[in-house]
Amino acid sequence: MRIQIINPGSAAATRVAAAARTFAGPGTEIAAVTVDDAPASIEGPVEAALALPGILDALVLGAAGGAVAHVIASFDDPGLDAARALARGPVIGIGEAAFHCASLVAGRFTVVTTHVRTVPVLAGNLDRYGLSRRCAGIRAAEVSLLALDDPHSAARDRVSAEIDRAIREDRAEAIVLGMAGMVELARSLAIEHGLPVVEGVSAAVRLAEGLVALGLPTSKIGGWAPPRRKSLPPRLAGAVD
Repeated sequence: MRIQIINPGSAAATRVAAAARTFAGPGTEIAAVTVDDAPASIEGPVEAALALPGILDALVLGAAGGAVAHVIASFDDPGLDAARALARGPVIGIGEAAFHCASLVAGRFTVVTTHVRTVPVLAGNLDRYGLSRRCAGIRAAEVSLLALDDPHSAARDRVSAEIDRAIREDRAEAIVLGMAGMVELARSLAIEHGLPVVEGVSAAVRLAEGLVALGLPTSKIGGWAPPRRKSLPPRLAGAVD
């Protein structure tokens, strides 16, 4: 099967694609694309809004190229409903995937994200996904994704410190790492703190594979029914029968 990874943040392209390919099963092809003219990273509602048209364009092209499932590789899950209305195959947001996986391995989990401005977005998503009661807290380490890529920065230590506080103050039993593609960081933090640390890209790829294997497409009845052709620009109209 071919799974398309749509990376709305141009700065994380290599890391996200590598994370997806690390966890993809045998026989799964990862087709990773980066949204043209996207912000360097999606760390709040403005960046997410700017990336949305490119996400939809990429999804339509990916489906036409044979992708049977799609992963939106931004932790804020931008454009998830719109993408699902256009797609026939499953569309997985890495935030939603990580939240659900954490809820399956722990009674309570804390989300550790980058900036405080993403906290309201994640809180709203958790409520919409029905997982607010399982989330013990959302903590912002106040670091940038770019700093986490720099081994000489203090960004990792700040994330680790927030996990320590989550264990002591939130009584968290697992951590959701609100940063796309940080596989090695998640592994090292899990060892350091002795609890599951969930990374969203890897979780989303495995969930997408499972849905395809089960033969479960995106429902076209109700909220994710296809939009009317007349409401779409020509470049997207081909996605609608």
